[in-house]
Amino acid sequence: MAEVKNKQVLLKDYVRGFPKESDMAITSSTLKLKLPQSSKGVLLKNLYLSCDPYMRGRMSQRESYVDSFNPGSPITGYGVCKVLESGDPNFNEGDFVWGMTGWEEYTILNSTQGLFKIQHTTDIPLSYYTGILGMPGMTAYVGLYELCSPKKGEYVYVSAASGAVGQLVGQFAKLLGCYVVGSAGTKEKVDLLKNKFGFDEAFNYKEEPDLDAALKRYFPQGIDIYFENVGGKMLDAVLLNLRVHARIAACGMISQYNLEHPEGVHNLMQLIVKRAKITGFVVGEYYHLYQKFLDMVVPGIKERKIVYLEDIAEGLDSAPEALVGLFSGRNVGKQVVTISHD
Repeated sequence: MAEVKNKQVLLKDYVRGFPKESDMAITSSTLKLKLPQSSKGVLLKNLYLSCDPYMRGRMSQRESYVDSFNPGSPITGYGVCKVLESGDPNFNEGDFVWGMTGWEEYTILNSTQGLFKIQHTTDIPLSYYTGILGMPGMTAYVGLYELCSPKKGEYVYVSAASGAVGQLVGQFAKLLGCYVVGSAGTKEKVDLLKNKFGFDEAFNYKEEPDLDAALKRYFPQGIDIYFENVGGKMLDAVLLNLRVHARIAACGMISQYNLEHPEGVHNLMQLIVKRAKITGFVVGEYYHLYQKFLDMVVPGIKERKIVYLEDIAEGLDSAPEALVGLFSGRNVGKQVVTISHD
């Protein structure tokens, strides 16, 4: 029974305001590379870890749709892993999987619930299962297709559009023949939206003193579908620019995550005026659609109709910086941490 040093990223204590690298600690423990007797779980070698904005909520004690982290214990999040040992007949040694795992080199899971076996291991990068073929991709698919039912010719707006989810929402909408505009926080990201991801237009929200005026400039006819990633002032401006029977899919509000007192939204009356619908959703309730999602997206990747941009950080030591960077817009594309290439 081999014993290994298992490097880990721990949360020191609950966080107030913007998270800092110093809120986390890199440590190491000793782990026996063997499942407990009669275990129905799996022993995993972690290959890629996903940095996602929702993890900020888990760093505090606020009530949310996912449990808070435990200070002094390894952070957990989505990742891509290799099965070293399995007590579940549905998973075999050598399988590649994605799902919730620890921010550490090796993880023992007592249950395989929520773990997905990766089928395409040679023709698609494994890291894609932290993004386009994992939780962010499913989020884009569910919010746009299942909740907003886009039609050809409709006007679609995506905030935080260069991120893991937004870049896909825009491309999915373009494939359906929609007019798509995205916003981001740098000129580089705006250029990516127009030149790499095929958005019709894009703008830097930081350069717009009046978001309402900006949206009227890009959507003179109004907005049919808004994919909400930001909240706050952006949501308030969108509400003033909705078309009749508009739909809003709300999967995140990153502008609010680090505020002790969240901003108010003042234009909710527009939901009545425009007979519009806003739907909040948690992607974990839609994983029963995962195969349907794969059937749509995998051919698009192989035919290069859908492109994906990753921001790769190398090594577990880089994970705290990569996670904190999400909240200042440091990443360009989907933020991934590489732990091991095998």
